[in-house]
Amino acid sequence: MKLLIKSAKIIQPSSEFHQQTVDLLIENGIISSIKSKIEEKVDQTIEFENLHLSEGWFDSSVSFGEPGYEERETLENGLQTAAKSGFTQIGLNSNINPIADHASAINFLQKENNKQAVSVYPIAALTKNSEGNDLAEVYDMQNAGAVSFYDYKKAVSNPNLLKIALQYVQNFGGLVQSFPLDKSIAHKGYVHENKQSTILGLKGIPSFAEELQISRDLHILEYTGGKLHIPTISSKKSVQLIKEAKKKGLDVTCSVAVHQLIFNNDKLDTFNSHFKVMPPLRSKEDQKALIKGVKDGVIDMVTTDHTPIDIENKKVEFESALFGTIGLESAFGTLNNLLGLEKTIEVFTKNKNRFHIPSFQIKEGEVANFTFFNPEGDYTFTHQHIYSSSKNSMFLDYTLSGKVLGVYAEKNLIINE
Repeated sequence: MKLLIKSAKIIQPSSEFHQQTVDLLIENGIISSIKSKIEEKVDQTIEFENLHLSEGWFDSSVSFGEPGYEERETLENGLQTAAKSGFTQIGLNSNINPIADHASAINFLQKENNKQAVSVYPIAALTKNSEGNDLAEVYDMQNAGAVSFYDYKKAVSNPNLLKIALQYVQNFGGLVQSFPLDKSIAHKGYVHENKQSTILGLKGIPSFAEELQISRDLHILEYTGGKLHIPTISSKKSVQLIKEAKKKGLDVTCSVAVHQLIFNNDKLDTFNSHFKVMPPLRSKEDQKALIKGVKDGVIDMVTTDHTPIDIENKKVEFESALFGTIGLESAFGTLNNLLGLEKTIEVFTKNKNRFHIPSFQIKEGEVANFTFFNPEGDYTFTHQHIYSSSKNSMFLDYTLSGKVLGVYAEKNLIINE
């Protein structure tokens, strides 16, 4: 199949075509020609006003539902949602039923690979059934395709278990994730602990429940060596702890969820359960520190932390609602508004190698893996912009800037209507 992409502005600083508007000819999934103008008979032509093109985007923390929670999201529709949101590669979490803690489960999560534009890179459970007691079959799961090991949203409470895990995975280059939450301090809390949570009568989680866990984990990492990723940090002190650890030379990376950069705990006044997430939305001071951490590069990745939750578990009293918000569909327009275009593309494409994810160079002879977008134009995000089966988005009625137009990857073309 021949595909011609007309007048696309390339956004990839490492490419010789960065910031240039060119035509690209794709033949059987390979970039065969990049020129200022290409005239050739092709099977399909892609042409949009103000078309921009970058390497396909990666999200390091995505949850769907299948198997076990298909009412929240299926693999097929979830991957279509990711593609329409501009992502061609996703790290898919293990929080399904049964938990993805063995090789056959990892194989199942990859069943749509090569059929769709989006490639799934499973993030396997670190412990059996994510119960935190015994190490799962991590070596077998990495051989099956797992790119990291993480008990989704569950802290590794046993320090010796984390020590053993970090030591063991060094034999095969594995990446361990440890969720930053000391459960003994967080207890049954579900919002940020401060004066506001007390006034509202909501059970709080102090930020030092996160910071204490991070400090402990970094001390263990310093002792054991190995590779550690700390997902979805939320506090100013957490950024500082990780910055200091990197200065020491520790092999640690971290991520932040998009919503932590946009919202803070002021949103709790509405008692809207869409804003109930884990970790909880923190203070304005924390929010500013997280944004600075992204801009400075201390925070390595920005994730949507996309978590579909069915209406029966969201449209309930705040205390009873499940944690989570969807975020794939709103990610680009949100970050483009906050960080600007080039930084947004950078956080969606850099550090893929941390998760053993391939990168793609925009040059002749390379595999075509693209995201198409128009970075201009403001609009209000509404239900009509949601592709997910579940509609639990905290970005509803929020102003976004720029739209994703589609993707081309794995020889599959997805164009938004």
